[in-house]
Amino acid sequence: MAAHPSEIPQMVSELVDMSKEYLRQETIEPAKKLGKFAGMGIGAGFIWAVAAMFFMLGVYALFKAVLPGTAGELDWWLVLARGLTVLVGAAGAGLLAWRMSKA
Repeated sequence: MAAHPSEIPQMVSELVDMSKEYLRQETIEPAKKLGKFAGMGIGAGFIWAVAAMFFMLGVYALFKAVLPGTAGELDWWLVLARGLTVLVGAAGAGLLAWRMSKA
């Protein structure tokens, strides 16, 4: 079925309209949904980061309270408390990475 020369502009117009509608359905609509999920993920990540920071502050305060030390001497106990806090944080990050990499 051959198209008459007068029908070609109408066919091109329909093709352009169909292409626009297809691109809107297949790219823009899913991108809007993806944007919503990405926003939720970023928000959840921020909340987890704040929670981890407060948890590590609590661990540091616990080590400061448990370890002995006097105010007059050089506070090597505070250095030990900070080092132990770093080790607890590194162990937590390692555990999280290990569990995330499991299939």
